[in-house]
Amino acid sequence: MKLHTFTTLFLIFSLTFSFAQKDVKIEGTVIEQDTNIPLEYATVVVKSNTDNNIVTGGITDAKGKFKVEVPEGTYVISVEYISYKTKTFPAQNITKDTNLGTISLALDVDTLDEVMVVAEQTTVEIKLDKKVYNIGKDLTTAGGTVSDALNNVPSVAVDVEGAISLRGNENVRILINGKPSAMAGFGDSNILSQLPAEAIERVEVITSPSARYDAEGTAGILNIILRQKETLGFNGSVSLTAGHPDNIGLSANLNYRTEKFNLFSNFGWRYFDAPRNSFNDVTYFDREEDGTIVEPDYRRIRETQEVERLNRNYNANLGMEYFLSESSSITGSIFYRLGSDADLSLNNSERFIDGVIVEETLRREKETQDDNSYQIALNYEKRFGDDSDHKLTVDFQFEDDTQEGFTNLNEDYIFINTNNPTDFQIEQEFTDEDNKEYLFQADYVLPLGENSRFEAGFRSNLENEVTDYRLIQEDTLTGFLEVNDTLTNKFDYDENVNAIYTQYGTKLGKFSFLLGLRLEHTQLKGKIDSRLTDEELVEAFGFPIETDFDNNYLGLFPTVNLIYNLSGTESGNEESITLGYNRRINRPRGWFINPFPSRSSRTNVFQGNPNIEPAFSSAFDLGYLKRWDDFTLTTSVYYQHETDSFERVEENTGQQTTDGIDIIRTIPINLSSNKRTGAELGVLYNPAKWLRLNSSVNVFQFETDGEFNGVDYSTKNTSWFARFSSKVTLPGQIDWQTNARYRGAQQDAQSDTDGILSIDLAFSKELLENNLTVSLSVRDLLNSRKRQSTTTTEFFERYSENQWRQRQVNISLIYRFNQSLNKRVNQQRNANGGGGDDMEFEG
Repeated sequence: MKLHTFTTLFLIFSLTFSFAQKDVKIEGTVIEQDTNIPLEYATVVVKSNTDNNIVTGGITDAKGKFKVEVPEGTYVISVEYISYKTKTFPAQNITKDTNLGTISLALDVDTLDEVMVVAEQTTVEIKLDKKVYNIGKDLTTAGGTVSDALNNVPSVAVDVEGAISLRGNENVRILINGKPSAMAGFGDSNILSQLPAEAIERVEVITSPSARYDAEGTAGILNIILRQKETLGFNGSVSLTAGHPDNIGLSANLNYRTEKFNLFSNFGWRYFDAPRNSFNDVTYFDREEDGTIVEPDYRRIRETQEVERLNRNYNANLGMEYFLSESSSITGSIFYRLGSDADLSLNNSERFIDGVIVEETLRREKETQDDNSYQIALNYEKRFGDDSDHKLTVDFQFEDDTQEGFTNLNEDYIFINTNNPTDFQIEQEFTDEDNKEYLFQADYVLPLGENSRFEAGFRSNLENEVTDYRLIQEDTLTGFLEVNDTLTNKFDYDENVNAIYTQYGTKLGKFSFLLGLRLEHTQLKGKIDSRLTDEELVEAFGFPIETDFDNNYLGLFPTVNLIYNLSGTESGNEESITLGYNRRINRPRGWFINPFPSRSSRTNVFQGNPNIEPAFSSAFDLGYLKRWDDFTLTTSVYYQHETDSFERVEENTGQQTTDGIDIIRTIPINLSSNKRTGAELGVLYNPAKWLRLNSSVNVFQFETDGEFNGVDYSTKNTSWFARFSSKVTLPGQIDWQTNARYRGAQQDAQSDTDGILSIDLAFSKELLENNLTVSLSVRDLLNSRKRQSTTTTEFFERYSENQWRQRQVNISLIYRFNQSLNKRVNQQRNANGGGGDDMEFEG
């Protein structure tokens, strides 16, 4: 879609808006009676005086102000806030703009003990550019991690290795509170498996991101919003978890708020053992070399691996928001994480010739890794005038992550049928990584009239990563350990992204739209310090390696988001249609670019490709929402076309280990195109107070077209995944929750992967006047969460099984104190029906 098309649409919409009829306004300010403090998220309900049906509603902003529009008529107006007495205005004839003035609400002491801090159920809100899932009281994630919670969000899946995908696409951008963060592990989603699930307030699934967001991530964006308490005084929660296999965790969320500042913190410690196991059965084919058929030294190799993974990590987040004035504030925070991992792998390998075992070995691999990271963040916000939406925000972040890894590998024979076998080398790997990232961002929002908004901003994201890799191997003749000059290297990599954007949105009665345009410049720059010259590298690897490169890309990314509210919010019902278009980019990460081979084992290497180009995609999304009193239906169909899409292919390098095993290389390449089409359906159903049901299903087809080194990697595959969750309240006020997930079989250019079924169970009980929650959960009840796949190339066929984490049983205690007056309770946020045509454009 070209730029002049957007200009035409903009003019048409603006002219339409200028002739649209305006309703009369009702506004006012809601405060707490005893302290005169504004109440944010108070609910305003306007009902018809004739049939008592809800006509419209709204919520107050951070200054306690609200503004709703209604046709001229007679209405009953009520103002509600959880734990406060409702104030109702008798029938009033509204014929012109009306200001109700300052409305004071008094505490309702009788209801304080009944307030729950976390919503009982997960609810969904449809915004112009995203779906917002307010995380409910999910029992199966009690004592779990952020990754566990994400696995229960519709459209999102977390596989057995911790990789996160959105609608089956793993190229998803992870943000924390709207920004890249060290909490998300510098793009490594495995870090999310170390953060407690209780920290999440809501997850924004952004399949059609507006121009405000970074264009990275062809699948879209997952924005994880962390809980922040805004209750006056000191309050918080403490949680303790114990489980099997070994899983011990302690975390605390503490908050202290006054009228002048808000001090917030989160502390956590976790120790756990996550044993995994895998099985590989590889059959090697004959290959042709210079017109001669060459048989492999071993026709078949079968490996069984068991890994003990001990993890210890600490994290702390401490920050303060200081209110400089009624219209401005500054927030500073520091996040720190210290991790220490120790893995012990035992790999039993059986080697066959003509169906007979000729050799059996046991390989021991001991790996340790220490991770030390911190993030410093500053935010300044300035609001202009009485409209809280007219504001300027400025952000600065600095992140530093250092990792030190050591691996010791040795292999011994258990059985061999030949004399004088070749000795295995003792190997030691040392890897030091230093990652630094700077973020500068400024966003300006200007309301235009009652229902329109203009926004513009700038973002600069500068990242430097230095990887120092050293391989030491034993000289089997002398027994001395020597540096392998061929593989030892230092890789200095920069990824710099600078962007400007602008967007405009408006609401025309039941119709709203948001148009945006983002311009991004990307620099991917790398330099390799090797012990070998360029000529020696070609001689060692058989192909040239680019040791110094500087690639620059300029991209223009338009976005269009439309929403039409079909029925309004009468009688609590809601119906809306959304349509989105966006262009996105998938930038190759550092390890995809680093051309120096890195080894996952003696027989497998991964080599980055410095010539790999970014992939670009265009995506369309059409959604529908229908909400009744106790039933919510969401559906969507989507289409994405990606050019120069990434694909990892496996090749035989032509080289062998000292004992004659072929060495296989995996390398990422650009294939010509990738088309993805899909549809999803989600339902939330609460037929009774004691029963809640939640289910979703996603069916998608992807088609890849391209070839590499004369091999055609084109493929077409249809797959699906579904989830079901039920929550039942048993006698004795015991809650029972069941979660089931199934990911259908799928294919890519070289592999076929079987479907995976996983079931979780959980039980919980509230004690001590609902201040203490005791939960018992079982994850992967059937111990069936295993990836089984078959990979076929012209050189070999491999069947593999991989179980990343075994069945786990946890018991969790969560104690809350002084949280009964929490101003961000999810029930209140959703009391007005979620806002199908909500003009919330912010990221």
